[in-house]
Amino acid sequence: MQVKTTISRFFKNNLRRRAEVRSGFAWVISFLQGKRQRYIIAVCFLTALLYFSSWFRLGQSGFIASFFLGLATGALFFIANFQDIRGSFSISLFVLPFFYSFSCGIFYSLVPDRMLTRIIMTSFYGLGLYSLFLSQNIFTVASIRTIALLASAKTVSLVLTIISYFFLINVTFSLHTQLITSGALVFAASFFLIHHSLWVRTLNPLPIANVLWTTTLASVMLEIGLIMWFWPSSPTIVALFLTGIFYTIVGLTGVWFEKRLFRSVLWEYIWVSITVFFILLLFTSW
Repeated sequence: MQVKTTISRFFKNNLRRRAEVRSGFAWVISFLQGKRQRYIIAVCFLTALLYFSSWFRLGQSGFIASFFLGLATGALFFIANFQDIRGSFSISLFVLPFFYSFSCGIFYSLVPDRMLTRIIMTSFYGLGLYSLFLSQNIFTVASIRTIALLASAKTVSLVLTIISYFFLINVTFSLHTQLITSGALVFAASFFLIHHSLWVRTLNPLPIANVLWTTTLASVMLEIGLIMWFWPSSPTIVALFLTGIFYTIVGLTGVWFEKRLFRSVLWEYIWVSITVFFILLLFTSW
């Protein structure tokens, strides 16, 4: 009797453990089926990558690590949002996720090597990345049908674009490279981020839809950037000035596309340019 009882308990315990394992797997599968949950997992993984990228200081290894961080961001966003992207795929959707992570990665190398500073920077990156994933998801859905959150997504996208541009320009002028190299970097950053900003206004799936506008505006930023290369000021102030001009140009072009270029809106953007210009003059080492 004791042997039968022991065998019976063994099989019951074994069946109970299998049921617990199956329920655990079922919970994981149901958890991963949620889009927001997949976003959270991707953001936590990418934030951890950014934190541990402190092993790579600014240089060739730092740029390579930041480049792969940007690629990983685009890949994870594609995996997390595969069902929606499959019906309305556009390469423009991955421009800002890549450049946001890439810019944060290379700017992270300039941050002082202190624990508190690193935690603040990675927390800022994680919150921005999660907001970016949500806004890009809204753009994906909005390309198929009308959605009420589109205006909020455009605002979030514009803010993260401005932050990415500031980081990229700050690092560009901090490197103190030659005129041609700095100009090429300014043009590349301006071209891709302007392209994404204009795509947000139209949601046209063709990447060459606004190429003339993008090239023209990027050329304007290139010319201003070449002037700033000779300007006797710190990289942060130069980056702030160029970011203000970038915001003005992109904002005015966007409201032009949406046929909302009124006098009040025009002066709002002009005052931004005037403000950053006076900041540039104030902090210039004459």
